[in-house]
Amino acid sequence: MITEEILKKIKPGAKVKVYEGKTPFQGVVISRKHGLEAGGTFSVRAIVAGVGVEKVYPVHSPSIIKAEIVSSPKKVKRSKLYFVRDVSNARIRQKLGMSL
Repeated sequence: MITEEILKKIKPGAKVKVYEGKTPFQGVVISRKHGLEAGGTFSVRAIVAGVGVEKVYPVHSPSIIKAEIVSSPKKVKRSKLYFVRDVSNARIRQKLGMSL
């Protein structure tokens, strides 16, 4: 389970590391839906072996061991960062103002 403190910090643009099993999945949060209610989710996108991978995690999932915030941008102008799917890594860094 993810603590309330960490859940409040998981916002679009934040780089997170989610431990769901043996290996962590590290990437950028591109969306957060339905807040802290029962059906709330957040989507994480990363590039694994040259291929873009997205995972959607339920906020209250018992299978999530823990989540860490690696870095968080100061300000993001959009609530859903779906444009990241079409943009290269260099452009993502420039748009979000952070180093990935």
